[in-house]
Amino acid sequence: MIISYKERFAAQTKDLMAALEVANVNALPKLEKVTVNVGTGRFRGNKEMLSYIEGALKQITGQKAAVTKSRKSISGFKLRAGEEVGMKVTLRNQKMYDFIDRLINVALPRIREFRGFEAKNFDAQGNLTIGFSDTVPFAELGHSSLDKPFGLSMTFTFGNSNRDKSYKLLQTLGLPVKID
Repeated sequence: MIISYKERFAAQTKDLMAALEVANVNALPKLEKVTVNVGTGRFRGNKEMLSYIEGALKQITGQKAAVTKSRKSISGFKLRAGEEVGMKVTLRNQKMYDFIDRLINVALPRIREFRGFEAKNFDAQGNLTIGFSDTVPFAELGHSSLDKPFGLSMTFTFGNSNRDKSYKLLQTLGLPVKID
């Protein structure tokens, strides 16, 4: 029987409560969402590449990407209001846990000389932001990711948390994070 990450975390809540010295389950940090973002800056005019990025995000996350548009014009960047500047996918509930499972067990082991994420990637509220310079670690894309590289970032958003609580929660989920 395969146990999902959410079920495994539920089984380890007592250990997490003891580690954080919390008496109430509601005081534990909660992983609210995972957001995957791609900026399409240099590919703005290339419709073929934009459709490839959208399809790749759908393969990686299992959910259709939402297109983000610029709010105002900036002449220095040759940017017009309403122009497509990126794509994002927000994952919650079971899709989020499935994505984290694939990230930890498939994508991260494919990164050469990977030893964990740095402590500077956490913000003051305990949210973790990580970036990938290319999509090679994601097995869902196969070898097609070598021809059309693009970078992406992921943000793990926590509720009821700070740096230490988020770190303990990510340790429980199995995400390799190193803190000084």
